[in-house]
Amino acid sequence: MSSLQSQVIAKVESCISHANQRLQKRFAMPTVSFRQGGKIAGSARLQGWEVRFNPVLLKENPQAFLDEVIPHEVAHLITFKLFGRVRPHGKEWQTIMTQVFGIPARTTHSFDVSSVQGKTFSYQCQCSQHQLTVRRHNKVARGQVSYHCRQCRQPLTLCA
Repeated sequence: MSSLQSQVIAKVESCISHANQRLQKRFAMPTVSFRQGGKIAGSARLQGWEVRFNPVLLKENPQAFLDEVIPHEVAHLITFKLFGRVRPHGKEWQTIMTQVFGIPARTTHSFDVSSVQGKTFSYQCQCSQHQLTVRRHNKVARGQVSYHCRQCRQPLTLCA
């Protein structure tokens, strides 16, 4: 285990301890893994009481993980234990973020994901060009789905 991974585990422990103190509860330490892939920084597995972190993005953005990503994911677990199934970034989660952890309730990260971004395919509509992931491109190629531009609402077509 790397020093950075040890820091992550310690921060998860700290967040759980802080939540226990602020909410007068006894939340257990979740399982922590470093198996999150793709462009996602982290995720919370609610029923499994687990948080997963992207090791590549962690290495590239260690301070942001410690300050924001870890509390964000722990807040999902705490929200689930307190309120059950609710909207992932709904008012309950926002309350945990701001009132318990004192952190702005941002729903997405703004990390450079070029190191974890897979191959993309260029598609176009009437107003602009769009990049689709391999997974989305393959769904289009198999005729399972068609994507539309959010601005002009026209279907996207593969660029020649």
